[in-house]
Amino acid sequence: MRRGGSTRRPGGEGPAVQAGRAGRARLAVLALLACILVPLVAAGVRSVLWALAGIAGLALAAVGVWWALAHTGALRALGAALSVAAPVAVLALYASYGMLAPALLSLGLWLLALTAARTALAPGPVAAFPQADVEAPRTPWVLMNPRSGGGKVDRFDLVEKARAAGCRVVLLDAGRHQDVSELARRAVAEGADLLAVAGGDGTQALVAEVAAYHDLPFVVIPAGTRNHFALDLGLDRDDPAAALEALTHGVELRVDLGYAADRVFVNNASFGTYASIVTDPAYRDAKARTALRTLPGLLTGEDAPGLRAQADGTRLDGLQALGLQALLVSNNPYGRAVDAARPGRRERLDSGLLGVVCVRVGNTAQAARIVGGPRSGGLVRLSAGEVVVESDTGTLPVGIDGEHVVLPSPVVCRSAPGALRVRVPRHRPHAPRVTGGAADWPRVARLALGRPSVPE
Repeated sequence: MRRGGSTRRPGGEGPAVQAGRAGRARLAVLALLACILVPLVAAGVRSVLWALAGIAGLALAAVGVWWALAHTGALRALGAALSVAAPVAVLALYASYGMLAPALLSLGLWLLALTAARTALAPGPVAAFPQADVEAPRTPWVLMNPRSGGGKVDRFDLVEKARAAGCRVVLLDAGRHQDVSELARRAVAEGADLLAVAGGDGTQALVAEVAAYHDLPFVVIPAGTRNHFALDLGLDRDDPAAALEALTHGVELRVDLGYAADRVFVNNASFGTYASIVTDPAYRDAKARTALRTLPGLLTGEDAPGLRAQADGTRLDGLQALGLQALLVSNNPYGRAVDAARPGRRERLDSGLLGVVCVRVGNTAQAARIVGGPRSGGLVRLSAGEVVVESDTGTLPVGIDGEHVVLPSPVVCRSAPGALRVRVPRHRPHAPRVTGGAADWPRVARLALGRPSVPE
């Protein structure tokens, strides 16, 4: 059962809130109609041809990206050039015939329609995670990785600031291997009542597992390179020391953890192409160069991974016959890349669900069709409580929060709802908000017509 507070629904809201929803729904419908009318007024029936030209340009750009990633030599250079030249040529064509301004205006209206539709259907302006007031810990313990994030620990004086806040600080030694989980378990045995990590997401996950097992609070100090977990918690990644306020002026959230077999992940577990790339020893020091060198064999050659997967007991449709090239299983679903509000962020970390993104692009035609979006031939997105990933080999390479591991096949991924107690500062600059899912236009239309009681 999922832990956390309930979310208010439209049926239980006051007249003012319902009126606001209806207003945003009407704005969405009007913006949608306007984005269609603008090119029609500017070019009449020929606007269909202009739309087809734009789609063709995007398809050619997708083909160019595919050639650049999946091939080497002259074909890679041609693909890189095509991926840039195709959209530029479409824009130049629009401009020469006076259609650039109407096209940009129509695109802007479409984005406005999507944003208004999603906010009209959102649960309301409430915090994404229910939070509780807590007392300050007596014996907090923090593990710090001085190498993470290009030396953020030293650059932000995190050791001194953590000790000033009453923490016992343990520094990882760059010269020898240390078992991070064992260090955390030893800290618990010695009486630590809060565990914290200043480092990357991979280190965060290892200590978070120990904190969850002992039901201890956990503090994230974003001292890594990307810190996606900290971002989705609303922490300031540009000021890691601000996270230490969670020790004295903090609130507690209950968030989910993801599991790939017996390994915990706070962000995601990746299978297939990316997981194979991170196995290369050169990846750590030369990520882009290593990826470009190994991708052709992984995407089209004998090294291409053959993955199969099922979500909640059902085989994934469409892509199964060919096998999957890449599969991303995330701890709660990520927002879509086209989401203008929060691209690539998770609005919730307490839904009790895994996000699933599957990709299969095996040739030029499939690369062109992927422009059509999810389920257009090559891309599937969904949510599930359990995902099983398997291959014809006995083991599977997996990238768990960016760290390479090898697990026995099949790998069962699951969510542990509300397993982790996270302490965060009371005031966070980027605290997530629930803004709603994908636009459901039939529901938006009914809401715009004054029918707010719409079944979920």
